[in-house]
Amino acid sequence: TYDCPQLEPILAPTYGCIVYQEQVMQIVRDLAGYTLGRSDLLRRAMSKKKASVMEKERQNFVYGNEAEGVKGCIANGIDEIIANKIYDNMIDFAKYAFNRSHAACYGVVAYQTAYLKHYYPVEFMAALMTSVLDNTSKVSEYILACRGMNISILPPDINEGEGDFSVSGNSIRYGLSAIKSIGRPVIDSIVTERNERGRFKDLRDFITRLSGKEVNKRTIESFIKAGALDSLGGTRRQLMMIYVQILEQISQDKKNAVVGQMTLFDMVSEEEKEQYEIKLPDVGEYDKETLLAFEKEVMGIYISGHPMEEYEDIWRKNVTAFTTDFLLDEETNMIQVDDGKTVVIGGMITGRTIKHTKNDKMMAFITIEDLVGSVEVVIFPRDYERNSSSIVVDNKVFVKGKVNAEDDRAGKVICEKIIPFESIDKEVWIKFQNKELFLADEEKLYDMIKESDGNDTIVIYIEDIKAIKRLSPSKNIKADKTIVSKLAKYFGENNVKVVEKNIENLTKMN
Repeated sequence: TYDCPQLEPILAPTYGCIVYQEQVMQIVRDLAGYTLGRSDLLRRAMSKKKASVMEKERQNFVYGNEAEGVKGCIANGIDEIIANKIYDNMIDFAKYAFNRSHAACYGVVAYQTAYLKHYYPVEFMAALMTSVLDNTSKVSEYILACRGMNISILPPDINEGEGDFSVSGNSIRYGLSAIKSIGRPVIDSIVTERNERGRFKDLRDFITRLSGKEVNKRTIESFIKAGALDSLGGTRRQLMMIYVQILEQISQDKKNAVVGQMTLFDMVSEEEKEQYEIKLPDVGEYDKETLLAFEKEVMGIYISGHPMEEYEDIWRKNVTAFTTDFLLDEETNMIQVDDGKTVVIGGMITGRTIKHTKNDKMMAFITIEDLVGSVEVVIFPRDYERNSSSIVVDNKVFVKGKVNAEDDRAGKVICEKIIPFESIDKEVWIKFQNKELFLADEEKLYDMIKESDGNDTIVIYIEDIKAIKRLSPSKNIKADKTIVSKLAKYFGENNVKVVEKNIENLTKMN
């Protein structure tokens, strides 16, 4: 059945459902007397999810607008309640609005790509990432998808990789050309040299076999920071400390060869050469934070890890939107969240700019980065005063706010509330097989936690009788990695679990 008879000829081909944008245009023309041009303006507003424009048009659709030549549904004999219901359906349709002329071709593409993803998942994802090689936000999004498909991402490698993303067993090797400041001619030369003369043995061999134009200080440093030279032996820190010396030595040897001078290596035996070779210094690797920072610097994303990865569970549990939802879609030129909608995003503060308003009050613009990308958050003076203590670079926070969507621009979040990850209460569950085992270790437990001060509750679970006991607030701890690892080591990994509470009340806060 149809809400009104006028809908039947419009929606019958799609079994009563609004599927195409052209159907919306026909509905407002036939039911409310819109002109063709005005109906297209409404279609455009719906496709761009402009809530304010759509609500304004509701009045015209239902009640009409004589000054603008819109008759309205009521004047055409359609009940007010029915008219509003139809308009609600059209707004709901805007979430998946589609142009009819695109439907068939998109259907074919969807079928083809679904087939490839199912039967050739590694090859499909490698090709997909190659197609967005210069879009780090999209690459990050697809890397996260790969993790969900149990496909690991390997770092770029001059001995294994190609210019594009490539398949390596059940893994994907990061493309060499995705490294910043490394041009295609350099990559092509490396791959050609490797294919013709074999793998590169060490850093000296790599530099020697390529010309000075192709391998310079900037190129080598970018390769080291990206991890592309890891297969040559040594840590990234060791390679960073000696590559300039090797580069200068080889450069001098080549100059001497041009003018016919003998080099030091020409005058000594093979055994003696080893004494003069530049050795790897006796130093360890960079710390994890430095390695990740280098990867981010030269590739735009993290490969070997992510500062947010240990928070992934709590992040997924509480956010209602990802940062990629605020990027313009290449096909529709729109963002994926509705203008004015309240959302919760979460991530790490990677940038902060403080500004003074005309009234000499402070406001801020911050960048929130999650596991897939980043988004700008605007914090006006009133909310800045309430949240200033949390607006610190590297802090991990949830932000509640409203979507700000503008034509042809990435979306932003207008901040209303900031909640640091660390302020979300946790429960540390410790499982004992029976009460006797708990009593035997009770004092040991109290001794282990006495130095930890926080708001996180310890919950004792007695397995045989399925009993739960929450320790008193005086026994609360700060459930950080140190104390949790300590408890897990003593009571067993399978007997200690951290349960993070939801922040479901966040969207209800003022």
